[in-house]
Parts: sequence; C-alpha cells; structure tokens
Amino acid sequence: MSGRVRLGIIGAGAIARDIHMPSFLKLGNKVEIIAVTDIVKENAENFAASFGIENVYQDFYDMLEQMDLDAVSVCTPNKYHASATIAALEAGCHVLCEKPPSMNAEEAKRMADAAKKAGKLLTYGLCYRFAPEVTTLKRFIDADELGHIYAARVHANRRRGIPGWGVFTNKELQGGGPLIDIGVHMLDTALYLMGYPKPETIFAVTYQELGIKKGIGTFGDWDWKNFSVEDMARGMMTFENGASLILETSFAANMEKHEELSVALMGDKGGADVFPLKIFQEKYETLIDTTASYIPPGDRYELQIKHFVENCLEENLQESNMNEGVQLQSIINGFYESAEKKAPIYLR
Repeated sequence: MSGRVRLGIIGAGAIARDIHMPSFLKLGNKVEIIAVTDIVKENAENFAASFGIENVYQDFYDMLEQMDLDAVSVCTPNKYHASATIAALEAGCHVLCEKPPSMNAEEAKRMADAAKKAGKLLTYGLCYRFAPEVTTLKRFIDADELGHIYAARVHANRRRGIPGWGVFTNKELQGGGPLIDIGVHMLDTALYLMGYPKPETIFAVTYQELGIKKGIGTFGDWDWKNFSVEDMARGMMTFENGASLILETSFAANMEKHEELSVALMGDKGGADVFPLKIFQEKYETLIDTTASYIPPGDRYELQIKHFVENCLEENLQESNMNEGVQLQSIINGFYESAEKKAPIYLR
C-alpha cells in the first residue's frame, strides 16, 4: 500500500460523525476519506457536505464496486455489521467495524472467515483496549505482577442513561440493550486483560423494568412504548482455565451513581481496579495499594483509529482481533440464551 489509506465510511450516523471522522482527520495525509454511504441518502449527503467528501452513495455495494478503496469504517446499526463487513472484505478492503461484532456468533464467524480468505485486517471498535489505564495495566500483567488472574468483576451501569436517539432500544436492529452496547466494552476489557480465556459456562438474567415506563432520561427522552431490549443484564461465567467473571450492566437502574464503568481483576500475585487504576498486592509482609502519580494521557478513540490506519499501511494482519470477536459474540449470545431459558449455557 502507498503512504495513504483511501477510506470509505459505511453508515453516516453519530458514531461516524462524532468519533471516527474527527479521529481520521487528525491523522492528516495518512488517510484520504473519499466516499460515504448511508441507507438514508440525505444523511450521507449531509455528512459529505460537513467533511468535504466528494462521493456519496445510498448502497454500500455500489460504493465498494465503484470506488478504489483500501479500507472501510463500518458504522451501521448492528444488524448490518456482518453484511457490510463481509462485502468490504470481499472487495479487498481492510475493515474497522464498530462494536459489537455482529448480531450473533454465526455472523461473527462468517466475518472472521471472510477476513482470512481475503487476507485483510478485520478489527472491531473495542476502544477501551486503548485507554491509558488499560495499556498501563497490561504492561504490569505482562510482567506477571498479578500472576494467574482467576476472577474478574465487570460493571457498566447507568442510573437513567437510556439513549434517546438512534436504534439503541430496537432489538431487531440492535440485537440487545446495555449488554451489547456498553457492557461489551467492559467485558472485552476484562477478557483482554485476562488473556481471553475460553468460556465454559454462563448463567445470566435480564430485566425489562424501567425502559418500558415513561421517566426521566439523562440521555434524552426515549421511545418507552416501543422499548424492546433489556434495561439490565446480570450474570456469571466460568472459563476452561478455572477463572470466573461476574458482569452487571444497565441502561437504567435505581442506584446512586449516574454512571459506573469498572473492571476489577484478582490474581494470585495481585489484583487491580482499572478505572481509575489501582493495584493491590502483598509484598514484604505488607499489604500495599499502588496508584500511579502520572499515566501518559491519550484519547482511546483516536489511538484506536491511529492503530488501525498504521496497521493498514503496514499490512499488519497480526493486529486483527477477529477471533476474539467471535468469542466475545458467543459470550454475549450465551448471556441472552441463558436468560431466555432461565438455565446455564455450556459453550464448550
């Protein structure tokens, strides 16, 4: 590849406008955004006018056929992640697809297979991997400061944070609620720091208690009459290496904090809270808590986009997280299946 990535945007919604485009633009001449497509052509036209993009499409298949692209950024509702990603890979493009990977594990597997067949990079928008606290703790874990991490606790909760825009409350287009939207970030962070152990069992419950009622919304008013996703999910999973993880995530819950995003890890040599970063150990007959006086700052979205572009330029396929995407999607769907059946799910 030449010294510049020719890139197309699939889906001209908020995540593309507010996150992807500003991050791509900060990379200067490393990236050239040459086309945008959205099923609502007016959205694509407005997006193109805002960012000076010359080529506008309503159908991503047309864009992929007619434009000479090196990579695409998939920012569609979850329902279209798989079709857009597979089409882009088959057209010879590297792909950055927003989280979650897809609607189900079968789709995620087909996406990974398409990437392998095409010999192209497929990575997902799991941006918390690039948060300064996570990259710092990863160095400690790689140095064996925590030892064998055998337990994790994950929270991604909002008091009244049901999105009042987009399709976040539409199960047909989104696939789920807080678990698949905000819970996936903290879940992936924990699994990433644990080395992505293979899941074994899941037992979970979901609730739809507050989203179906009219109430105060700190993220704007939502369509409570057509609220079709869960507003809370809770569960526990075990892994083949003996580790376990407890997860709780909600769009709306009667709790003190307006938002709680946290990951806690416990190993046989030490433990850690990730947000904010604090490490707990026993050393020299003393129980110690370690906090950093300074962590180099960085915007997780910008760092993720930069990482993707650099790997496209280097044709570095080792940085693909497509296999972890399949595993992550299997876990998410296992949560929903367990909740629906009211029974444990075995993922071996």
